Amino acid sequence: MSISSYFLGIDQGTTQTTAIVVDEVGRIVDQRSEQVPIQFPAPGQVEQDPYAILESVRAVTAPLVAEYPIAAAGFDNQGETFVLWDRQTGEPLTPAIVWQDKRGETVCQELADKVNADWLHRKTGLLLDSYFVAPKLRYMLQTNPQLNDLARQDRLLLGTTETWVLWQLSQGRLHVTDPSTASRTLLFDINNLAWDDELLTLFDIPPSLLPEVVPSSGYVGDVDFGAGVNTPLYALLVDQQAALFGQACFAPGDMKCTLGTGSFLLMNTGHQPYDDAEGLLATVAWQLPNVTSYALDGGVFVAGAAVQWLVEGLHLLPDPASSSEAAFSSRHHDVVVVPALAGLAAPHWQTDVRGAMFGLDRGVTSDDIVRATLEGVAFRIHEVVNAMLAVAPYSPSGLKVDGGPSNNAYLMQFLADLLDMEILVSAAQEATAIGVANLAAHAIDHVSLDDLQAQWRAKTQYTPHISSSQRQMLLQRWQRALAGLRRFHSRIDY
Repeated sequence: MSISSYFLGIDQGTTQTTAIVVDEVGRIVDQRSEQVPIQFPAPGQVEQDPYAILESVRAVTAPLVAEYPIAAAGFDNQGETFVLWDRQTGEPLTPAIVWQDKRGETVCQELADKVNADWLHRKTGLLLDSYFVAPKLRYMLQTNPQLNDLARQDRLLLGTTETWVLWQLSQGRLHVTDPSTASRTLLFDINNLAWDDELLTLFDIPPSLLPEVVPSSGYVGDVDFGAGVNTPLYALLVDQQAALFGQACFAPGDMKCTLGTGSFLLMNTGHQPYDDAEGLLATVAWQLPNVTSYALDGGVFVAGAAVQWLVEGLHLLPDPASSSEAAFSSRHHDVVVVPALAGLAAPHWQTDVRGAMFGLDRGVTSDDIVRATLEGVAFRIHEVVNAMLAVAPYSPSGLKVDGGPSNNAYLMQFLADLLDMEILVSAAQEATAIGVANLAAHAIDHVSLDDLQAQWRAKTQYTPHISSSQRQMLLQRWQRALAGLRRFHSRIDY
């Protein structure tokens, strides 16, 4: 079979930028990756060099667009990471302020008593948290007079990582983002799909900073990625929504979980947001030319990071891959680990608590701690899935998963047992880059959603093996551990 069309997917992630080329039947024919350094200049501050992000995109895309005739490209981004730059000179005036950065916490504290949380959640789908763009942006303008002056002079531009890169690669012609990314800012009304004046006033943000919001799917413009070739850009998405599309979760109730440092769950909820989901976020999944899809969002900050801690912090394992074998070797099943190494995110949003172990005695071995840590990750995922199923009227038969930890057989089997649901491990580990490439292919009417659904493959499937009573016993023990954790922290003054 001769291949006539190729599609480029660019995933600008926190630790690396990846570009893939997908052919017209959905196969990855080539890919490149480039690491992106990250700095921690002070406690709570997380930054990247904007030029390093730009150069990483050039490095991975230029060889691919030079070799393959790209019919359409798609570009996804980190989500809440942003840069401020000078409209006239194009020079960045801040580092890239990474989504993990905490310097917006003081802004959240300042506004907490002035904002109706329900109003904010209905309008944005989000919570007042420094995780999102607006609090960090307000902090930067408040604490840097030069930035504030340039903002009032309409010389300052704001962009998440794809907006910054596209502005540079188009010589300032494109200052754009899409609704899925805009919905991560706390400045965007997800019901009206527009920047919101009330939110801009709340955070004191001049509207002249903001990029134009264009549909996630459709012609954006031609971009030279560094090979002297103009490539038509047809898709923009935030990373987790790109993974949702890459996992072919097109129908309401379809769910995916991307496992990496943390675990990020999204459920497609169709054409309206669920703004009454306690502990969860509502977000734009994607905007096609004639319809917008929404999703429920539940992030868990620690997943693979917990296993990395076992390797690097406790030295219980030689590498993360050995955790599955260690867990299967465990014989002491009374240990419970709550892996809240960065607090409890969705659905609890108790970011001040820390993790704990329960049930230790002299018979406990390193294998038991490894097993309990993996189970703790699965319990946290179960909590988010359970919260989604409690509010959304769907009964999905399975959960699609991708990312490095999805290769862990013990974790995947325990998750299937806990959820009483089939776990489908994606055959393609680059679901994010594939998703935005597939959206570009769909945007030029080259491939239908039905075709993309048919192309999706699972490399491994896990089915539940335990009884309902065993499952209930496990969940009750987890709840006791959470209660103990909360009692401990209620007595500690940090």
